[in-house]
Amino acid sequence: MKHKIADLDWANLGFGYIKTPWRFIAHWKDGAWNEGELTGDNRVHISEASTALHYGQQCFEGMKAYRTKSGEIQLFRPDMNAKRMMASCDRLLMPHFPEEQFIEACKKVVAANAEFVPPYGTGASLYLRPLMFGVGDQIGVKSAPEFIFTVFCTPVGAYFKGGMSPVNFMVSEDYDRAAPFGTGAAKVGGNYAASLLPHELAKDKGYADCIYLDPATHTKIEEVGAANFFAITKNNEFVTPYSPSILPSITKYSLLHLAKEYLGMDAIERDCPINGLDEFAEAGACGTAAVITPIGAIDYKGERHVFHSETEVGPVTKKLYDTMVGIQYGDIEGPAGWVVKVPLDEE
Repeated sequence: MKHKIADLDWANLGFGYIKTPWRFIAHWKDGAWNEGELTGDNRVHISEASTALHYGQQCFEGMKAYRTKSGEIQLFRPDMNAKRMMASCDRLLMPHFPEEQFIEACKKVVAANAEFVPPYGTGASLYLRPLMFGVGDQIGVKSAPEFIFTVFCTPVGAYFKGGMSPVNFMVSEDYDRAAPFGTGAAKVGGNYAASLLPHELAKDKGYADCIYLDPATHTKIEEVGAANFFAITKNNEFVTPYSPSILPSITKYSLLHLAKEYLGMDAIERDCPINGLDEFAEAGACGTAAVITPIGAIDYKGERHVFHSETEVGPVTKKLYDTMVGIQYGDIEGPAGWVVKVPLDEE
């Protein structure tokens, strides 16, 4: 099936916003969602008293669409994004956007913007940003009278140009990502706003980002910047932190499954003490944007803990990355239900 592909410089595409022709928008009012529609307007018109602007009543998701070698387009585990958004909505007193409608909205946006799904082999993809926020004339500190759910998309380039290479991180000892029993497990904007300053301070010191410890005791690794942490132990186990303050990364849970079912490893969610870095042979950060960012070293209290190498990706990390990306682009058969095809009209 052949479809027109936009004339963009795919090799030099970065991770930035490019306006695409269509996005989906739906409104919640009087206790129900309307049907929603595709619109060409990339500006959102809301009341100045909207709770999203004053009290941070909003949440979002990040996901991608991929073009396969045969020219088909597919989404990766969109049901998990829908479920995670519903969990975020529960935390912020927002209405659910039903899973089936969420997936259908994403399919519509991808199909309407199919020419902006990058060609197979470029390493690029179409990034989707579903989001929901409280709107309406509401000045008091309570849930909004109305809500907007929308999905827009933008083509993004390969995260690693020239191949993966490890980067170094420092441990943040002065800032927490989230409070104990706070909104750390929800994908809400406030968590990311709070990370901007410590991220900038880490970058100023020459690091890729900072590692956050658990907010209660500051003894255990929780997240790596805006991504989840994982490591490969010297006993060849895949381990990743478990905490109620960690965002439940779809990439992380996919890697847990792949490590166990495809690589035959023990795959465990457990505490990862910051004083126990010596048990790890490899380490990485994982999330939608990069899939995996290899960690070469972590600096903590004046000491550098080097994992496999500061210049080369560890073998298990590389195998996990190749397997995951292979499934996303249709080169490797993934577990049942992980890939959702986007139907396209014949030209």
